[in-house]
Amino acid sequence: MDLLLWRHAEAEDGEDDLKRRLTARGEKQARLMAAWIRDHQPKDLRIICSPAIRTQQTAEALKLPFETQRKIGPDACVSELIAASGWPGAAGAVLIVGHQPSLGRMASLLLAGHEAEWTIKKGALWWLSNRVRRGETQTVLRAVIPAELLE
Repeated sequence: MDLLLWRHAEAEDGEDDLKRRLTARGEKQARLMAAWIRDHQPKDLRIICSPAIRTQQTAEALKLPFETQRKIGPDACVSELIAASGWPGAAGAVLIVGHQPSLGRMASLLLAGHEAEWTIKKGALWWLSNRVRRGETQTVLRAVIPAELLE
């Protein structure tokens, strides 16, 4: 299984967290990363997205169908992200468009074996794969792409 973690792009400040929109820079970050994802996407990609407007706008830049899941919103815990993605046994690949700190905590759990306060930068993509080698399940970090590398 491939699991792609995409943190929403740069967003405006605001009182209502779910209604915060992308800035002009955030829209550019989303467009550039979306183009990279489209060029490199794994087969059978399922896209799930937080209901926050900034994540919806980020996902919309892909111009691919996605589903919104309330449980992976800004206050999601790692277990909710794992359940939504079906990690590690889901068929194909899953792209989660979500938030800090849950995306960083999920990456640390899958790569280091415990939750830690890892940071995924705004607009960045982390790509992980699950594989079995010699009977042992492994998580492999395939790519980390910060949005500024694409600008």
